[in-house]
Amino acid sequence: MIPNLENTFHKLCDAAARETLPRFRSKMVVDNKRPTDFDPVTEGDRMAETAIRKIIQADFPNHGIVGEEFGVENPDADYKWVIDPIDGTRAFISGIPVWGTLIGLYFQNKPIAGVADQPFTGERYMAYANNNGVDISVLFHSQNPDVELQTSQTKDISQAILMTTSPDLLRNSADGSYFKLEQQTKLTRYGADCYAYCLLASGHIDLVVESGLNIYDIAALIPIIENAGGIVTDWRGGDASQGGQILAAANTEIHQRAMEQLQS
Repeated sequence: MIPNLENTFHKLCDAAARETLPRFRSKMVVDNKRPTDFDPVTEGDRMAETAIRKIIQADFPNHGIVGEEFGVENPDADYKWVIDPIDGTRAFISGIPVWGTLIGLYFQNKPIAGVADQPFTGERYMAYANNNGVDISVLFHSQNPDVELQTSQTKDISQAILMTTSPDLLRNSADGSYFKLEQQTKLTRYGADCYAYCLLASGHIDLVVESGLNIYDIAALIPIIENAGGIVTDWRGGDASQGGQILAAANTEIHQRAMEQLQS
C-alpha cells in the first residue's frame, strides 16, 4: 500500500477544488463532447484533471493514470489512478451540489482505495487502509468531526430507498427489470450522480442502480461502499470495477433481493 495515502487524497482533492469550486454557480462556457447527444464538459473538468495529474506525475511517476478528459498514461502499471474530475457535470452546470471529484486507486486492476469530494458542501468521503492496516471508509467534513462510515442494515426491499441518476438511462435496460425493482421499494429518488453512492455509504439510502457507467464513474466509489459494509457488483453479481450496469447495495441480503428483481 502507498504510505500516507490519506494525505495524498487530501492533496489531490484540494488541488481539484481550487479549480472546480470557484467555477461552480458562475457563468461558464460549456462544450459538448458528442455532436449527437448532450455530454457536457467545462473548463472546470479539464483544469481539475490537469491539477490532479500533475501531482500524480510528480509524486508517482511510475503509476498509471486513467482520466475522463485526457485518457490513459502508463496503461501497464500495477498502480493506476482513475480520475473523474467532475462526476455529474450536468449537475455542476445547473448549480446543483451533487457533483463530485472522484479519484480511485487500482492495484493490478482491482480497486483498493478511493475518494469522492464535494467541496461546496465540505464533504470528503474516503476509503483507505488506516495506520493499523485496516481498510476503512471515513467522511471528512469541514464543520464536523471525522466519522467512520457504515451502511444501513435494511434487508427488506419494501423498506428500501433507491436512487439512480435518471430513469431515462434505464428504459432500455434488461427489458424493464429496473422498473420492476423500483416498484418494490419504499422510495425512489433521481438525479444525485456520485452523491447517491456517498449517501449509500453513509447509511442514508439502501440501493443505487445505474447502467452505462464508465470506469471513472465507479472506481473511487467501490472501496468507499465496500469498506463501509456494502457491496457493489454488476446486475448479475459480477465485477463492477470497469463500469457497465451497476448495483450498489447496503448489505449482501438486500443486494441479493435487488439482483433477483433485476434478473426477473
